[in-house]
Amino acid sequence: MYIEELTERESGIGDEESLTDVGSTEVVLLNAKRALIVVGGRILFYPTLLYNVVRNKIESEFRWWDFVDEHLLLGAVPFPTDVPRLKQLGVEGVITLNEPYETLVPTSLYLAHGIDHLVIPTRDYLFAPSFGDICQAVGFIHRNASHGRTTYVHCKAGRGRSTTIVLCYLVQHKGMTPAAAYEYVRFSRPRVRLAAAQWQAVQEYYEVKVTKTRKGSFMDNPIMKSPALMTAQGTMVFDDGSVVMVAKTDLDGYNGSHESGIVGNDIWAELSLVYRVQFAGQAALARLSCLWLRCHTGQKIGAEKLGKESCSVEADQRGGLGVDIPVY
Repeated sequence: MYIEELTERESGIGDEESLTDVGSTEVVLLNAKRALIVVGGRILFYPTLLYNVVRNKIESEFRWWDFVDEHLLLGAVPFPTDVPRLKQLGVEGVITLNEPYETLVPTSLYLAHGIDHLVIPTRDYLFAPSFGDICQAVGFIHRNASHGRTTYVHCKAGRGRSTTIVLCYLVQHKGMTPAAAYEYVRFSRPRVRLAAAQWQAVQEYYEVKVTKTRKGSFMDNPIMKSPALMTAQGTMVFDDGSVVMVAKTDLDGYNGSHESGIVGNDIWAELSLVYRVQFAGQAALARLSCLWLRCHTGQKIGAEKLGKESCSVEADQRGGLGVDIPVY
């Protein structure tokens, strides 16, 4: 019995060790794969760059860059001779997602042409920019677009890394879903293609910056109407007992101050006016009804009183009663 227990313990330890060995083997294989990709990317950079240049020269549809919208340009790594051409296209900002060995234009050359340069080194093929880098790049594009400036986003071929940034910009600032944004970009640049990690990065960005933001905005700023009396801050109670909760976003566009120093009276006055007008008619009808009822009742009482007086006069005449009026 003791030997069997010892054997089971030994076999259990062996199982744990075997599982650990399997996990370690997978990690080693994954790291080896990534290292191979990094080395292969360095080796293949110039051959693939030459391949893209040749295709651009002989195929008219194989363009070096493409406009995604009015202020967003997506394409391949530019050469120094391309900088003046980009400037003529209205480009005033460039986002480079290449590693240093892939970068062909120094920042100083961009600055000499009045072009801002944002460098986000990202490995090629199976790698995606980090969430923080995506946020920085999307903000860079949005600031330029808000001022009417065009941004050129590029990697080596304008297919994966740069497309990841463009998709994230579209889902946040153009109201698109990841799938719709991808099809929208493919319409302008058909050869875009994302690796699994890059597509996952777009999905995660959409979930955090769009989906969760919308849910949080809805929960933080509810708009409701309830007949119950409420005294919470940000509510308006009217004469009819109805309550309207006004969210902070509802106050956008209103001037929060007057010359008299009263803050926020515009919105409250307008809301109060709407609800008071809504019930003013009902109150007026009720008052008119009461007035009519009073007049009708008064007329009825007067008629009854007049009837009683005429009856008493007739009784006096029948009984021979009279009134002596002296004449002087």
